[in-house]
Amino acid sequence: MRPLKKKLVAFSLPLFTAILAINVFGQTTTSTAVADDRVVKLETALTNAQMAGDNAWMLTCSALVLMMTGPGLALFYGGLVRKKNVLATMMQSFILMALVTVLWAIYGYSVAFSEGNAFFGNLNNILLTDVGSAPNTNYAATIPHQTFMIYQLMFAIITPALITGAYAERIKFKAMLLFTILWATIVYFPLAHMVWGKGGFLNAVLGGRVPALDFAGGTVVHISSGFSALVCALYLGKRVGFDKNPIAPPHNLVLSVIGACMLWVGWFGFNAGSALQANSLSSGAFVATHFAAASATLGWMLGEWFRQGKPTVLGAISGAVAGLVGITPAAGFVTPMSALIIGFIAGLACFLMVTEVKKRLGYDDSLDAFGIHGAGGTVGAILTGVFATNAVNAIFKDTGGNSLPVGLIDGNSAQVVNQLIAIAITVGLSVVATFVILKFVDLVVGVRVSGDDELRGLDLSQHSEEAYSMEIDLHPVVHPAHEVAQHAIAGAAIAK
Repeated sequence: MRPLKKKLVAFSLPLFTAILAINVFGQTTTSTAVADDRVVKLETALTNAQMAGDNAWMLTCSALVLMMTGPGLALFYGGLVRKKNVLATMMQSFILMALVTVLWAIYGYSVAFSEGNAFFGNLNNILLTDVGSAPNTNYAATIPHQTFMIYQLMFAIITPALITGAYAERIKFKAMLLFTILWATIVYFPLAHMVWGKGGFLNAVLGGRVPALDFAGGTVVHISSGFSALVCALYLGKRVGFDKNPIAPPHNLVLSVIGACMLWVGWFGFNAGSALQANSLSSGAFVATHFAAASATLGWMLGEWFRQGKPTVLGAISGAVAGLVGITPAAGFVTPMSALIIGFIAGLACFLMVTEVKKRLGYDDSLDAFGIHGAGGTVGAILTGVFATNAVNAIFKDTGGNSLPVGLIDGNSAQVVNQLIAIAITVGLSVVATFVILKFVDLVVGVRVSGDDELRGLDLSQHSEEAYSMEIDLHPVVHPAHEVAQHAIAGAAIAK
């Protein structure tokens, strides 16, 4: 029996060991599968959380940029004109929120951001075809394509609205509408593609031939609108009485201050939102935007104080807008200290354009659209090439993925040349196209109101409305007891 037991033990021990090993292996395999599944779910949850956060941020930024046009720009411009033109001026900003939206939905977005050639997108996204909840990874991989589309729309709205400051108080409403349709189609949509669209001629990262830096619209928005505004001012000519009184005092600076504050706040969506994510780059752009506006406000105020003896409220709010314009192309490429420098220079430069250059050349840029947006955008675009650094945004990399110098401060002097090329192309397109469009509109409907309509004001002549009721009630308020007594006296007089 003992040999048999030994044989059974010798046989059972390996069998038991094998069974135990198989059991342990099965448990390990199951545990690994469970762990892998948990990792996949965790990664999915993290991705969904990031997309939700980025989407919420970008929708908020979209609303902020829309707020810049209405009520921000509408109030800013509306307070600067005379009271007989305030409604017409505000209407110009408001109606473009509707008009440009329709153009964008039908074909504008496709021309600007579909893949095409170096100058135009194709019509793959016409009528917003294929613009849905899935991200467009060419531009923003963590937000819905539809969110990217609506965010870019807000830029398309405010850009032609900025031009209205040049022809304020003297353009026909129907001429303004036709001009905007043609200008957005011929100037803005193609220029947006050239700078920001995939394969655009001036795109720095998506296959452009000239890698110009424009983080949030120095060329696309401000230089294009500013130089177009100058052409409009020259073409329409001076307002009636401008030679006798070249500076028409604003009718309500309170409105303009409120509008300027809204523009300052809204600009965070304009610049920080251009990072297209809620990340450190958007934080840097946010800080740069605020710092530049602050230093430009002081720069304009000091220049005005030195030359004219007193600082003004109008000067302070104009300086803030000048700084915001100047930092727009640079916001995502420069340090906070560089932003202070850019803002201060932009504030002084725009102050001199508005107070000296405009006066010496004698053109009537009613609300200084060129003096602030054209000049400030140009200064900002050039200084972007100077102060951009890979410490903030390593936008240029070699084939090995290593960071390359970005701006002159990094040792890349060629970037200043790229910026100048982008400025020249933007100015050339804007000036030539705007002049041709104005000629066409003038032939079709006429661009300027009659002298009588201008003297009456555009509120009445174009819209049959007035912003302020100046009627005085000449009938005194009578207490009911007195009214009874008066009726009694009147009755007695009649009886006699």
